Amino acid sequence: MSSGNRRLKIFSGNANSKLAQEICQYLGVALGDSQVKRFSDGEVQVKVDESVRGSDVFIIQPTCTPVNENLMELLIMIDAMRRASARRITAVIPYYGYARQDRKARARDPITAKLTANLLYAAGARRVITMDLHAGQIQGFFDIPVDHLPGVPILAEYFMQNQIDDLVVVSPDIGGVTRARDLAERLRVPLAIVDKRRPEPNVAEVTNIIGNIKDKRVIMIDDIIDTAGTITKGAEALSERGAKEIYACCTHPVLSGPAVERLKNSVIKELVITNTIPLTEEKMFDRIKVLSVAPILGEAIIRVHEDLSVSKLFDIM
Repeated sequence: MSSGNRRLKIFSGNANSKLAQEICQYLGVALGDSQVKRFSDGEVQVKVDESVRGSDVFIIQPTCTPVNENLMELLIMIDAMRRASARRITAVIPYYGYARQDRKARARDPITAKLTANLLYAAGARRVITMDLHAGQIQGFFDIPVDHLPGVPILAEYFMQNQIDDLVVVSPDIGGVTRARDLAERLRVPLAIVDKRRPEPNVAEVTNIIGNIKDKRVIMIDDIIDTAGTITKGAEALSERGAKEIYACCTHPVLSGPAVERLKNSVIKELVITNTIPLTEEKMFDRIKVLSVAPILGEAIIRVHEDLSVSKLFDIM
């Protein structure tokens, strides 16, 4: 597959090779021949075993756990492609790590989301494709084009297919209202909001529920579920206030620390996630439903490669 005289080449690091294979299968192309290994002291070693000269290269690598390892793999792969004379290098980052450090919340805080953007550009990336950034303004941290794909359409399609009655979409906090409203409008159902406070990082306290959820089936939506404190406490508060059934969904299932145990012991009937981050067998349990983002990422890749509008992709979602 080529656009003009540019060949399309797709490579993957070790972070989510299964998703990379799904994307290649969707596009009908072979995954590029490369190896990402370690020296005995832990240094990342990259070998590109095919020519990329003059090619349009896409490197698929979410910067999920272990974040620093996967970020270094991505940076070194980009550098290897640049030095091998790739015509353009696009970093496909389904989950953009460090996105939660996007501002100075306290004195002397770093803005690590901006630092990461600088590192990607310095390595040689000339475009970024990502999904559901924790803060939309992170797009402005880059001096190169960023295609910011939404996860809501994939989640909305799943719930539409299941045809659940008496639905209300709930935002787990004030900051997630835009995302929750998008899902509510797609499902054509009402919106409610959990009013919470954070006394410290990864700790959430629910203070109020804005909207009517009594005797309703509710869907809580967030971009990231990390330690699952927000989502499980919100679900508990909704249940205490009369919600009939509680579903939860997110684009990025970080699920760190006590998350899995909290979710297993929660009142949540089903957790719907995407595969931007791969889940180990230890984190999987029977109430988790995984949806693939390969089609939307594949469509974005082919549109970038063929110099077509990526925003048109949102019009058909």
